[in-house]
Amino acid sequence: MIRSLYTAATGMDAQQTKMDTIANNLANASTTGFKKSRADFEDLMSETIRAPQQIDPRGGTQPAPLQVGMGVRTVSTTRSFSQGEAVQTGNPLDVAIEGTGFFRIQRPNGEYAYTRAGAFRVDADGRLVTQRGELVDPQITVPKEAQGITIATDGTVSAQVPGRVDATELGRLELSMFQNPAGLEAIGGNLFVETASSGNPTFARPGEQGLGALSQGFLETSNVKAVEEMVAMISTQRSYELNSKVIQTADQMLQRLTNVR
Repeated sequence: MIRSLYTAATGMDAQQTKMDTIANNLANASTTGFKKSRADFEDLMSETIRAPQQIDPRGGTQPAPLQVGMGVRTVSTTRSFSQGEAVQTGNPLDVAIEGTGFFRIQRPNGEYAYTRAGAFRVDADGRLVTQRGELVDPQITVPKEAQGITIATDGTVSAQVPGRVDATELGRLELSMFQNPAGLEAIGGNLFVETASSGNPTFARPGEQGLGALSQGFLETSNVKAVEEMVAMISTQRSYELNSKVIQTADQMLQRLTNVR
């Protein structure tokens, strides 16, 4: 009965972690470029009371072991990088990635991060930046007199400059790709950083080497589906309640045992 108390406690802790993950998904259901996560579990080591093939007192051997599980633990949270819905905004500096890839961003400390959120702006120096003011890499500078900025599907950024008939090319956006995007570490602000698990990034033009194309005037919404998260939340709540019931039942059994005279 003591074992059941600790086993049920691990179940409650695991379901609490899952509920925290679901809450974060729902909280970011309207966050541009957000990717939902799920909690993954594994069972703890089982206590072997009798090993398989152990000699039975009555002769012969036992064909199967006698084991009792010790509970569950959260082993990881896996992020889903499935495509979110593209929503038209009409803003020429909003860019959505249709397919695989990340924009590379240079943070204020000089380090690089990666994002799916293409809500770009122009700062006081004409540089293309994120909503938080981080530089888009490769750096693109828009002249003050530029008009009619165009971002092609292959990442080419051009604008109409007074005195010129043809559009002037200002630069080209590139995309990054990882061997294991699920290994990226989220650091907030719609940003991810590479880790040993994600591998090093490879860079290419949009539409090449399996990377997605760009859509100007669109933003990729979160891939969180509220209905799915609500169903998962109900299931998690029920599992939490059942583990709580196990603890109550084990406590009642111990109470009856201590009252035996």
